[in-house]
Amino acid sequence: MRQRAKPPFRADHVGSLIRPDALIKAREAAEKGEIPAAELARIQHDAIRGVVRLQEEIGLKLATDGEYNRHSWQRDFLLKIGNVKPMASKLTVRFHSSAGTRDHSPPSLRVAGKLSRPAGIFVDDFKFLKTVAKAMPKITIPSPTIVHFRGGREAIDAEAYPEMDAFYDDLAAVYRAEIRDLADAGCRYLQIDEVNLAYLCDPELRRQVANIGEDPATLPKTYAKLLNAAIAGKPNDMTVCMHLCRGNFAGAWIADGGYEPIAELLFNEIGVDGYFLEYDSARAGGFEPLRFLPKGKMAVLGLVTTKSPTMETKDELKRRIDEASRYAPLEQLALSPQCGFSSGIGGNAMTVDDEIKKLKLVVETAREVWGSA
Repeated sequence: MRQRAKPPFRADHVGSLIRPDALIKAREAAEKGEIPAAELARIQHDAIRGVVRLQEEIGLKLATDGEYNRHSWQRDFLLKIGNVKPMASKLTVRFHSSAGTRDHSPPSLRVAGKLSRPAGIFVDDFKFLKTVAKAMPKITIPSPTIVHFRGGREAIDAEAYPEMDAFYDDLAAVYRAEIRDLADAGCRYLQIDEVNLAYLCDPELRRQVANIGEDPATLPKTYAKLLNAAIAGKPNDMTVCMHLCRGNFAGAWIADGGYEPIAELLFNEIGVDGYFLEYDSARAGGFEPLRFLPKGKMAVLGLVTTKSPTMETKDELKRRIDEASRYAPLEQLALSPQCGFSSGIGGNAMTVDDEIKKLKLVVETAREVWGSA
């Protein structure tokens, strides 16, 4: 099978990697005012150089900055949008893990006025990554749907946005501007981290959405339109992928349910080039939804869990890739861990050594299945 020259690659990964203790301590010190921002930036840059080398040595054809420059996968980006403010969530989610369950109201967002983009958000971060990576630099950004999902209409200033269409238009414009500047900086591999479409496959979370006055039946179409508007105008040679996540923290997850309720819309009405799909456990459902994957798009199978240090075997992964290939051509499939290894600071489910073993397993399995990583 021919080697892939462009992303997503046969062996890929979602983005975040376990932060070194020294980096975590430096961020805590900076937040307390004990070290200047410039010193934190120097420590972050050193850590990013190291983690980029690690990815390249493992044999990956892409390199992320491990999200080492962020406190969490989403808020460092979203709170830099003008008039997006933190607020208490009205949405209660239940985290599940091998240790049991716990209810949690995740920090949410409100829109306090007209949305704007006062400056580039992750553009400088990408520029640095590009200078230190020999592999293709990949940047991840949180989905624009997050600005709406947890608070719904009530969390959006009615004076600034009497009509929701104007809110969605302005939000998409913020993303288009960021993506344009990333493209101008040389970014050709972008990933949008999308949780809410996966949440809308879960009956309990669909009920929660109804509780905040939204219609879970029509919301996926609204979000598809928003996502398409957000990436409109991207360069033809920029690959945009979407990661579908069911919640990830300290080995715990939020949503259950396969992709079937959104599969046709997901694969055919959202104009991205590929999908990182969580398939590490039975809660993700079967591979049947892949039958909707159109020619020209890629599905990256997240078969290696980041929620436990337990190692998968090559035979097990090959068997599951074979199962998936009954519904989508092997040529349109790839392999990755199911989520990032560290969606925020703290609460890692494994050690760095475990993380390295899992990434090596992805690379070695991909080479044996497709002939290259």
